Amino acid sequence: MLIRATRHALAAVTLAVVTLLAAPAWAQGADPNPGNLTFTGSMDFLNTYMFRGIRQDDTGVIMWPAADLGISVYSGDGTLKSAGFNVGSWNSLHTGDTGSDSRVGKLWYEGDFYATLGLGFGGGVALSTTYTAYTSPNNAFSTVKEIAFKLAVDDSSYLGAAALKPYVLLAQEFDTAPGLGQADAGENAGTYVELGVAPGWAAQAVTLAFPVKVGLSAGDYYELRGVDNKFGYASVAALVTVPLGGTTMFGAWNVHGGVEFQALGDTTKAINNDDASKVIASFGFGLSY
Repeated sequence: MLIRATRHALAAVTLAVVTLLAAPAWAQGADPNPGNLTFTGSMDFLNTYMFRGIRQDDTGVIMWPAADLGISVYSGDGTLKSAGFNVGSWNSLHTGDTGSDSRVGKLWYEGDFYATLGLGFGGGVALSTTYTAYTSPNNAFSTVKEIAFKLAVDDSSYLGAAALKPYVLLAQEFDTAPGLGQADAGENAGTYVELGVAPGWAAQAVTLAFPVKVGLSAGDYYELRGVDNKFGYASVAALVTVPLGGTTMFGAWNVHGGVEFQALGDTTKAINNDDASKVIASFGFGLSY
């Protein structure tokens, strides 16, 4: 089985929603953290772990603890509206075939470490650059190094509740060797492209998100028997987040859950035991401070 990982749509949206929930929650009382540092964290439980359409595990219980520290370094009225830096860790713990039930018998399947520089411009335009090292504490896969660029537009000021919030992501693997350090364990370092939208609806009592995305290979990302298949997968997901009371001196907490459907391409279908699709369910808790 070809193994390599990071969080899928539901986890990524979860951390974003956790941050969004903090804003209206502060209105209920004094902000216990008015400075330039923001901490967000989450703990999720899933039935299946897919990375960009590539199956990691669908046995046992999968747990995703994650933590992120955001640092606001600039805010202004010019062309550049804001600048920030994030560092964090994301982990995947498995009780099934790639974790504690595997030959090595170790729960900690994956530990990722990342750093992001985010820039905000007028019109809701944002550009971020992220370096990520994907590691496997139980040696299930070789370390993957990646640099990613994401361009996103928050069109809420134009479309209001109908905002789509489109984005494009370009990720490049580097420092690879044949069969090592790559998502598809192929011969060449891959270039991944993701196109997506993230519409949603937020109120004080609940937040809904409906991310839709398509994962593509811009070069050697979905290799299969010497062929680079361009289409990797398409994903449609729904996530609901409910705040747990108001904001306290310990931050804003929430409970969230969701479901994601992935339609797979030729390479991802082959890696997924010839299943053409996958349904992923998740449930968890989040914190923003």
